[in-house]
Amino acid sequence: MATFTTGQLRNIALLAHQGAGKTSLADALFYKSGVVNRLGSVNDQTSSSDFEPEEQSKGASIQTAVLPCPWKDHKVNVLDTPGYADFKGDMLSALQVADSAVIVISAVSGVEVGAGQAWQDCERRNLPRMIVVNKLDRENTDYRTTLDVIAAAWGRECVAVNAPNGLESEFTDTIDLISPEAESTDAADLRERLIEAVAEADDDLAEKFLEDLSLSQEDLTTGLKAGIASGKLVPVVATAAIAEAGIEGLLDSVCNYLPSPEDQTSATRPEIDPGASANFIFKTSADPFVGKISFFRVYGKPMKGDQQVWNDARGENERVGQIYEPRAKEQVNVSEVITGDIGIIPKLTVTQTGDTLSEKSNPTGLQRIDFPEPVFGLAVTPRTQADLDKMADALHRISEEDPSLVIVRDPETSQTVIRGLGDVHVETAVARIERKFGVGLDTELPKIAYRETISAVAKSEYRHKKQSGGHGQYGHVVVELAPRARGEGFAFKSKVVGGNVPKEYIPAVEKGVKHAMDGGVLAGFPVVDVGVTLLDGSSHSVDSSGMAFEIAGSFALRNGVADARPVLLEPVMKVTITTPDSTQGDVMGDLNARRAQIIGMTPLGDGTTEIEAAVPLASMQRYAADLRSITRAQAVFSATLREYAVVPHMEAEKVIDRYRGSDEEE
Repeated sequence: MATFTTGQLRNIALLAHQGAGKTSLADALFYKSGVVNRLGSVNDQTSSSDFEPEEQSKGASIQTAVLPCPWKDHKVNVLDTPGYADFKGDMLSALQVADSAVIVISAVSGVEVGAGQAWQDCERRNLPRMIVVNKLDRENTDYRTTLDVIAAAWGRECVAVNAPNGLESEFTDTIDLISPEAESTDAADLRERLIEAVAEADDDLAEKFLEDLSLSQEDLTTGLKAGIASGKLVPVVATAAIAEAGIEGLLDSVCNYLPSPEDQTSATRPEIDPGASANFIFKTSADPFVGKISFFRVYGKPMKGDQQVWNDARGENERVGQIYEPRAKEQVNVSEVITGDIGIIPKLTVTQTGDTLSEKSNPTGLQRIDFPEPVFGLAVTPRTQADLDKMADALHRISEEDPSLVIVRDPETSQTVIRGLGDVHVETAVARIERKFGVGLDTELPKIAYRETISAVAKSEYRHKKQSGGHGQYGHVVVELAPRARGEGFAFKSKVVGGNVPKEYIPAVEKGVKHAMDGGVLAGFPVVDVGVTLLDGSSHSVDSSGMAFEIAGSFALRNGVADARPVLLEPVMKVTITTPDSTQGDVMGDLNARRAQIIGMTPLGDGTTEIEAAVPLASMQRYAADLRSITRAQAVFSATLREYAVVPHMEAEKVIDRYRGSDEEE
């Protein structure tokens, strides 16, 4: 590959709703730029971008692939991101290092939820963007109709810069609307709209337009570039990726109009002293043969191999040996990676995704990636003793590769849980663990971490008395239990007077109470939000001991809880769902069946509605798959813990019976 300067680089993130043809477009760009001599195909499992076995079997991207495409005197780094919502973490990582985004829309389906989410992610980053209308060779597609749909969703700043030459069904090439020659074609009206939009985005050009009722090609090009950089304009181009139509026009538009790394266009783009070193790790891959592979973008001076670098986040030096340029699934050894470009470092020891490699004398830490909260989990157990020995390392390595996966050891259920952005995300991770690291894991839905509490005040007395020859055991306590507000936790105090319970034994009583709270009384779940007051008791000068009073406190608590109208508490999630208006009714009906409480509904103005609801976790465990089925994968959601709430009586009986039964079996 030829040598380029920073100004000749273009780093673009391809974004789309699943099924819009984004990866087919990436393959066409890679092929048309001459890097490969055969057009890859998702359907034939020969895609240059989707090369992981899991991607080939699913026919969908699950990770970001980097495809450098040399075009004329430019190098376009195409970051093909997953369109599937379950793998959004990789998409966000790519956005962190991209200078612009290319959002792919299917002419068949129009603006779908995933594309809308991608648009919002770009808006939050103030990231320049381009829209590609793909699949224009399909029957019953119309470029102008799709342009109207885009304008309705995202505004009139979205304007075509090229158009299909002739009928879409015979689409082979595009008309460049920047060129005056377009005035004599069927796309003359689109050129007029482009000129008006460029004039509206710049006051000086607006004056010229009012005087001459037109703009020169030079003014049009300059104004378009400035408008894209400022976010006032979003160019739209036409393609049919599988037919290889419009690919050259897309590459031309990317090179001619989208910003290079020299342009400070994004609100999240760091300003780095050109003489400083700043290399941001945006992706990690766990290769079973090579080991850990770290993808980085250079923000400071060029990155060279064979040197020591400083990881300020970890407070350690890292040794960099050889460095590489990524080319889809291949890596090509290079002597340096220039400012703004993307490279690979293998076998880093402590460095993780989100870290910055710089110099110890001038440490730099760039903004880290904000990954979404996980919404689905599976508890995992090793299949064999050999799997047990390797499980911890495998889980660590897969979480290094995908930081949007969270590995937790739940102390309340004693389960190891892999949590991710959906069922497909987690199930794919389990499959990759077995393929890459040879560790077999069995999975099940995690146990729900219920809790118990009381709803009334009760007194409880317990006398622990045991005689077996020699010193006996004696401890006698009277306690009062009272409910506390949700989340206030446990409180203990003593009102004993006259030394009926000697002071040295009061801590033992509290210890016994706490121990009993851990085990619960209804179904073995922890008791929470209870205030315990030690009122009275008695002791024996010889037989009393700390152990005796600890036992007395424990039984007094258990008996008292049973008399204080105990109730079961369940975790309730705050769920935010973005769904097309057409499926809103189905989503609402399904939520009602899950014992949900609707908090609010907000129309977003782009054909979608945001629904907020409080939903018990017990009815949410497979919601990722269910929502995908209900809305045909058009809705997305997030969930965070909202509160613990009382389980309705009928549901509580089912839970208690289930867990008491499992205890008896054990």
